[in-house]
Amino acid sequence: MRSTADNTRRRPSGATERPGGGGHTRAPLPAELPTPRSRHAAERNGEQPGRPCGTAPETNTDGDRLAAMTATDDPAMTAYGHFTTMRVEHHAVRGLGLHLHRLVTDCAAVFSADLCPAHVRRRLRTATAEGPLTVRVTVTDPHLPLTHPAAPAHPHVAVTTRAPATQTPPPLRVRSTTYERDAPTIKHTGLFGALYERRRAQLAGYDDALFTNHDGLVSEGVTWNIGFIRHDTIVWPQADVLPGVTMRLLAAAHHGPQRTEPVHLSHLPRMTAAFATNAVGAIRPLAAIDHTSYPTDHRVLTRLREQYAHVVPETI
Repeated sequence: MRSTADNTRRRPSGATERPGGGGHTRAPLPAELPTPRSRHAAERNGEQPGRPCGTAPETNTDGDRLAAMTATDDPAMTAYGHFTTMRVEHHAVRGLGLHLHRLVTDCAAVFSADLCPAHVRRRLRTATAEGPLTVRVTVTDPHLPLTHPAAPAHPHVAVTTRAPATQTPPPLRVRSTTYERDAPTIKHTGLFGALYERRRAQLAGYDDALFTNHDGLVSEGVTWNIGFIRHDTIVWPQADVLPGVTMRLLAAAHHGPQRTEPVHLSHLPRMTAAFATNAVGAIRPLAAIDHTSYPTDHRVLTRLREQYAHVVPETI
């Protein structure tokens, strides 16, 4: 895995891991715009550097250098970082262990630095109330120079919250587009390309965009994973995508047939139904992909919602 910056590019997909384990490597899901901040702004809001367990808090000895730093010197201004988004309710999160594991592994890939899960949990407990809340944990290093991202890093953890949607969102109508994220297995903050494709789809009258590679193989949505239903079998696209926490929870909780295989655009009429999944919206039916329409009340979708509701949240 390699770190990634703000620029996006298109490239061929590879195979990914099956959500339930074994088989092909596959993975997918969600995101928001990064919020660039300086060290001083972060500390004014109670944010602290991420650091290995048991070490003393980092002190700010770089005030003069930060004062002279230009916007183009600051990786936070170029979307160099990573994050995870979760739903917190009653001080608990479905798949909390998976979210923490993502942060630790992505921090090692992006910054070659250790991130202490206990430190993240403390930050979450401090920042979150009873809920429900949508919570984003972002990891950046505002000291890391743009000209030398390989320099030793001291990542900071920022926790931001917002109220969740109060109403169930309607089914999605999405437009397919050829696009592949940089370093797709990392949930990084370089979202320009993905959000630009979402904007283009919305301007064309759709709700969102669905990504494919140059061969027309389906991969993932802008901030969500996609699953298909063929008769009563769940089909996860075999593609180079982000391993979504909610997708992995669903794959583990579902006791019916499921498989991972390449899904070409030409296969869409053969599918019985389709759905998007991420930590914020859980399971959201797709009403249409391009000109192919799907029912939004398939019995497997109902079963998936019930199974997801029985996933026990982990206390922060």
